[in-house]
Amino acid sequence: MLPAPLICTVGSKILVGDMLEMSFNNIQTPTLWRNFMPRRNQILNVISSDLYSVQILKKFEVPNPQSEFEKWACVEVDQVTEIPPNMKTLIIPEGLYAIFHYKGLDTEGYKVFQWIFNDWMAKSDYAFDNRPQFEILTDKYKRNDVNSEEDIYIPIKLKKAEN
Repeated sequence: MLPAPLICTVGSKILVGDMLEMSFNNIQTPTLWRNFMPRRNQILNVISSDLYSVQILKKFEVPNPQSEFEKWACVEVDQVTEIPPNMKTLIIPEGLYAIFHYKGLDTEGYKVFQWIFNDWMAKSDYAFDNRPQFEILTDKYKRNDVNSEEDIYIPIKLKKAEN
C-alpha cells in the first residue's frame, strides 16, 4: 500500500497547541483544528510552518475503534517562553520511528493506519511502542485533495526475539 518506511531515531520535539480527548468512535479532529488554526500565530518561537497532528493512546494497545486517546493540533517550537491561553505544551521524547510518506485523500487515512498496524507491523521486525504517534503536515498537505502529502511517524521498538 505504501512504500517501505524510513526507520530512524527522531530527536525530541517541543510542541505547543490544543488538545482534545476522543476515541476513534468519537472523532473530534475537525473541531480541534478549527479551534487551533486561527490561534496558531499566537505561539512564540515557532521553528517552521509545519503542523503536527499527534495521537497519544490512553493505554498501550494497537488502535481500535474504542481506543481512547489525546489528539493534538500543534506546532514545533525551539523553546517555551509563554503559552497562549488555553493551549498546552507537549514534549515528544527521542525515539525510534517508522516514517511513512502518504500521498492521497485525508479521508482515506484510516485505511493507511489499518495497513500499517495490521499488515506492515505484523510482518516487520518491529512492534508499536507506547509513545506519541504523529503526522507532520507541510505545505504539501492539502485538505480533501488527492495530491495531498504528509509524513506519518509511528513509534516502534524491536520485537522481542522468540526462544
